[in-house]
Amino acid sequence: MPIFEYICKECHHQFEALVYGKEKAACPKCHASKLEPQLSVFAVSAKGSSSSMPASSPGGCGSCGDPRGPGACSLGDMN
Repeated sequence: MPIFEYICKECHHQFEALVYGKEKAACPKCHASKLEPQLSVFAVSAKGSSSSMPASSPGGCGSCGDPRGPGACSLGDMN
């Protein structure tokens, strides 16, 4: 179920809508169907990262969360 962001061209109300299949979204405030789609922005959070880490740090390992960064852990050596 994708969530889309719109601004109504009639009342300028900004909103998000779940759109199923071939359904068309409508403004929940005035029920108009003349909508302007907006670019959606999303955030990604890395496991093990923190604001106290220096900007040059590569962040925690994505596999195990080792704070020394990617490739620092020995997960690949488990054969």
